[in-house]
Amino acid sequence: MTRAKRALVTGGHAGLGEAFCRALTAAGYEVTALDRSAPDSAVPWTPLICDLADRSQRDAAIVNLCAGAPFDLVILNAGVSATGRFEAIPMEAHRRVIAVNLEAPMVLCSALAARGALAKGGNLVFISSLSHWTGYPGAASYAASKDAIAIYARSIRKPFRRALGVTVSCAFPGPMRTAHAERHAPEGAKAGRRMPPEEAARRIIAGMTAGKSVIVPGLRAKLVAAYARLFPQRATRAMRKRIFDRLDGEVW
Repeated sequence: MTRAKRALVTGGHAGLGEAFCRALTAAGYEVTALDRSAPDSAVPWTPLICDLADRSQRDAAIVNLCAGAPFDLVILNAGVSATGRFEAIPMEAHRRVIAVNLEAPMVLCSALAARGALAKGGNLVFISSLSHWTGYPGAASYAASKDAIAIYARSIRKPFRRALGVTVSCAFPGPMRTAHAERHAPEGAKAGRRMPPEEAARRIIAGMTAGKSVIVPGLRAKLVAAYARLFPQRATRAMRKRIFDRLDGEVW
């Protein structure tokens, strides 16, 4: 008798994370969603409450996660941001961004691998950002964390394939139509131009299923990434004009 496939999604109760949970549940996965707050209503997956910035909570969650059958798919998606003038954002906010976006996925990945909680033939997906390809004035800590996690994913790709039989992918979505994006966007930003999280989740899952190591969901995101690689200084200036120069305060 074959068991149902198991999936873990961090940051699973809002935005892109919730979209992943719904898509994977519909596809027949037994999903565990790790998030700092409970879902607003009943959900068809297992919620596990954990503030990923709190090391003691994170360590306890790891014990819980490793107690069951190994995961066939792990999507390390949870992320927070801090926008505004770098020097005006409290140091604790910068620390939280690094703890949630970078430290937590690295620690979770390492623990799951060391404790045999990643199924052979499974997939491990890191969610970086389109900002990996360019500077991000107004969200430097966020950009740094997402750049670093992309490098981490690239660094473990071959070792995980050889030693564990696990495929490692990294996704680079652009702005999405989520409450998180709206909160950190400058006033007057057009939400309608952002990708719906359901579409981003579908494209990322499809890329992962196809064995892609780098996933940039959507033509618009691909064009921005290509432009930023070719003209990094111009891309950073454009980001400054479109985002930083229009921010009216600090948000974290």
